[in-house]
Amino acid sequence: MTNRIDSTQKAKELIAILKAQHGDLMFYQAGGCCEGTQPQCFEKGGYYLRMHDVCLGEVEGCEFWVDRDLFEYWQFSHFTLDVLDGFGVGGFSLETPLQKTFKVHYRLFTKAELEDLVPVKTAE
Repeated sequence: MTNRIDSTQKAKELIAILKAQHGDLMFYQAGGCCEGTQPQCFEKGGYYLRMHDVCLGEVEGCEFWVDRDLFEYWQFSHFTLDVLDGFGVGGFSLETPLQKTFKVHYRLFTKAELEDLVPVKTAE
């Protein structure tokens, strides 16, 4: 089946560092402005999901959740989690003190991929 999210080597390396410091992690990306435009990394359970938020899958064993409205907009797109040097648009994400920020690259699924997507789960 086709994953909805993958990660770059840089993201994998940063996630390993953050897991060593903080334990289990989760990601959340909202569809709003400011911090909502970038994925945020939290200790698992450190962000309270809203009803019907969508889990796209896991990155290095960490659930990657998106706002339900964002999912409606991007449901036909593959996400690739990446890392940039520098301070992101907020200070709530765990990578901020390391002067890194997570970023997502998007691409549309091919027709074949759309027919074989991993199902999503939603928060209740």
